[in-house]
Amino acid sequence: MEHIAIFLRDIYFNKRQGVLIFQKKNINKFIFFRDGFLIFAKTNQPDELLGQVLYKLGKLSEETYREIEKHIEPRQNIGETLVNKGLIAQEDLLDGLHYQMREIVLNLFPFFEGEFKFQEKEDFGAIDFDIRIDSSLLIEDGIRRMKYDQNLKRFLEKRIPVQKSREFYFRLTEDEKNIYKHINGELSSDSILQSLEVHPDLFWKSLYLFYCLDLIGLEEEENVLKGKQKEKGSSTKGARFSVEDVIEFHSRLGQLDYYQILGVSRTAILGDVKKAYFRMARKYHPDLFPRDLPDEIKKKISDVFDKITKAYQVLSDGVKRKEYDTKVDTHEEEDKKGIGKTAEIKFRQAKTLFNQGRYEEASIFLEEAVRLDKNKGSYFLLLAMTQSKIRSLHRQAEENFQRAIELEPWNPETYAGLGLLYKSEGMPAKAKKQFRMALSIDPDHKIARKELGIQYGKKKKKGLQDILSFIFSSKKK
Repeated sequence: MEHIAIFLRDIYFNKRQGVLIFQKKNINKFIFFRDGFLIFAKTNQPDELLGQVLYKLGKLSEETYREIEKHIEPRQNIGETLVNKGLIAQEDLLDGLHYQMREIVLNLFPFFEGEFKFQEKEDFGAIDFDIRIDSSLLIEDGIRRMKYDQNLKRFLEKRIPVQKSREFYFRLTEDEKNIYKHINGELSSDSILQSLEVHPDLFWKSLYLFYCLDLIGLEEEENVLKGKQKEKGSSTKGARFSVEDVIEFHSRLGQLDYYQILGVSRTAILGDVKKAYFRMARKYHPDLFPRDLPDEIKKKISDVFDKITKAYQVLSDGVKRKEYDTKVDTHEEEDKKGIGKTAEIKFRQAKTLFNQGRYEEASIFLEEAVRLDKNKGSYFLLLAMTQSKIRSLHRQAEENFQRAIELEPWNPETYAGLGLLYKSEGMPAKAKKQFRMALSIDPDHKIARKELGIQYGKKKKKGLQDILSFIFSSKKK
């Protein structure tokens, strides 16, 4: 399958350098990479040209944008010309280029038809690139943003996923982690789907994300079956198949917990643990391999079997298993803290962009923040406020205001923000109801008082009991 995510996977993990060319009918794109990172991109698509991007982001005035052809200089790119003429700041140009490069790449994700060609290039000459974009983030953002396509299922359904590196495991949602935990290297993709209660579209997109982030490898189901048949037949051929298998398994040991090593769930009973151990022992016991193997391979085989044995010894002992589970839970809690820190950083970046009036950019950071942490009302509130500034996103803004209210029913800003949104949509009755809610929590709320036409006077502030009483009585109506 020729798809942008497949190429990004190869470019990023193999640290390739060169130009990826995409052509489809009247679409031409040239995407430059250095050491696996995106450093520059060119396009012939009007919506992705730098002038259009700068105007859309509010970096260029409408007048300058209308007359942008007057500013084009021979042998000088439009960005440099605009900076030299003082029409935009250097910082604004870099922001625009960053956004443009991302969009040029991300807009390729819906395409499963078209011609890709990667040209290795050792040197880009004297060109100085000021921007480096992590290609793994492009993979993640692109797959999340794209709609499900049948090509994903065709690419994945008859193959067996095998867990690999967990480098990007922390980026997964809880739903995605649940799918990932069911990958044991034995069941095919469609068999795993049948065992889960998840929407097929989510499953195939998640599996594709795992593959493109190198969280899993994919083996052909037919080849695996042939390998097992050989293992039962000729001992020499079977050993050759197993050696390759044990080397691959060894490469993943550092990322696997004891449950994953044995291929059992956290709720597995003692009988299941024993069965899993004996199944693994029949495959990885050192006595099953030829004695004339290189010492390096023998050590890997020994390491694998030692880890399998250790996993069995711990999980088959009630006391040791309980202690181990406590440690695992602690590590997962630490992972969650790391995710929370990342979400907070994205929230702060979005807040800065929002204050600068860069709403589309802010919304990108905020969508990532709420994906990482779904329990922060302040994240949903700022996302809703940002989306309310973009006409095409008003429906999403309403949903996120309501989510913010669910999380923080005591915050008057959530009700006031929703009220302003309803007012802009021509729904005065709904707007007034929200302003009244804001005022019931904070009688001095300026926006609510202004919108309801209430003049300042001597009024007794309502206590917490009055506020909660009003909120819950309103919910019953």
